Amino acid sequence: MRLFRLAKIVAVSLRFGLDRMVLAADPSGTLVRIWGALFFWRRFAEPRAVRLRRALESLGPIFVKFGQMLSTRRDLLPPDIADELALLQDRVPPFPTDKAVAVLEAFYGRPVDEVFASFTREPVASASVAQVHFAVLHDGTEVAVKILRPGIERVIAHDLALLDVAATALDRLWPQSRRLKPREVVAEFAKHLRDELDLMREAANCSQLRRNFTDSHLLVVPEVHWDYCGKSVMVMQRMHGIPISRLEALRAQGTDLSALSMAGVEIFFTQVFRDGFFHADMHPGNIFVAADGRYIALDFGIMGTLNDTDKNYLAQNFLAFFQRDYKRVAQAHIDAGWVPSTTRVDEFESAIRAVCEPIFDKPLKDISFGKTLLRLFQTARRFEMEVQPQLVLLQKTLLNIEGLGRQLDPELDLWKTAKPFLERWMNEQVGWRALLRHAKEEAPGWAATLPQLPRLVHHALDSHDRDLATRTELARVTQAQRRLQRRLNWLVALLLALVALELWHLAGLS
Repeated sequence: MRLFRLAKIVAVSLRFGLDRMVLAADPSGTLVRIWGALFFWRRFAEPRAVRLRRALESLGPIFVKFGQMLSTRRDLLPPDIADELALLQDRVPPFPTDKAVAVLEAFYGRPVDEVFASFTREPVASASVAQVHFAVLHDGTEVAVKILRPGIERVIAHDLALLDVAATALDRLWPQSRRLKPREVVAEFAKHLRDELDLMREAANCSQLRRNFTDSHLLVVPEVHWDYCGKSVMVMQRMHGIPISRLEALRAQGTDLSALSMAGVEIFFTQVFRDGFFHADMHPGNIFVAADGRYIALDFGIMGTLNDTDKNYLAQNFLAFFQRDYKRVAQAHIDAGWVPSTTRVDEFESAIRAVCEPIFDKPLKDISFGKTLLRLFQTARRFEMEVQPQLVLLQKTLLNIEGLGRQLDPELDLWKTAKPFLERWMNEQVGWRALLRHAKEEAPGWAATLPQLPRLVHHALDSHDRDLATRTELARVTQAQRRLQRRLNWLVALLLALVALELWHLAGLS
């Protein structure tokens, strides 16, 4: 099967001219001319990026997912390819209903009509690794049932093995590809894809995000029905709303698109800076809008996380950008160790200013964050900045926010919308508010530790006394060893003197 799959990949690559894209890296052009002579009948009217996207679509859902992941690595890809791959969506053909039913019955151990009061045979959505059906529980609750594609683990294992072989060959045969880090990219893709194959992990992500936005006026997240969930099946509350891409329908229901776009920015910054846990797959297919104007989040297979250090670093950099304090941005990168400590701050500051200054005081419609991010990464590479893996998903999410913002309100000023939120967040991280918050967080630990304080002090003093006694005894032994060594030295010297006298005496007698 693997050989058959490999043959198909090679055939599709030749049909869409992907081989020419690889050979085009030869600066002399000799390989392209030789290869073109061998396949003289092939003509390609479409641009290379379009051909790459169509090839990935032809190879199936796993390669579509790989193309989606690649589109986030604008630090590694040319802009035309990154833009085209960003068009890939999880709109793949569904698998047959009888297979979906078979998965459910194998998991529940009984007929699907006994598990649910009703089950819609036609899927309502189909993605790379799963598809969704609507159902109703016996208590009347409407739910959405997400079912993993049958046999997807085996297909993924084969495709990942082939991708790894291809990445290894590319790395060895094409030295210029090493800047693209093909093996690292494949490994990163494999990690995220394996996470998506466990629907219990996705259910946990959904539950966490729902808890973070309990009673929120901005975002609603479906409830998970844990009794019906497993690794291959996830059952959650059915959500009613309009896809965020259907602008006319949103206007018809009275949704304020300008307010919706501002709410989207606040949701993003709340997830990133307040929670450090954010939805990292916010393309239009995963975002709906409820009748009351709140966002509805769907599909929680890909979530990003940030620790306190990352959040603080990002907040300081965002605020510095808003204040056009490029020296502070440059110094923050050096302090974080993301660029070498030998980097000249003034040179790095000047390079960042050249990228960022032109985009200020412009509406969103005149700004491409994708191009800005790309230029920032190109600038950072000149200063040997290391790519931070934990921020790759954040970069992807920022690009999705850009796309949503352009659709909803092209005049949105992202800077003015985000700056008050970031300033408020920074104020909560320093000063008396932060002191009170940290005291509240640490209070349970203090309450448990205070009653033990006398015993801990006694233990510390006792340990100190034992350590002091040990050090004293060690010093005494060391001094004794030194005295013994000195005596041995004197004894050896005396013996040598006696031997010398005896030899002198014998020499006198002779």
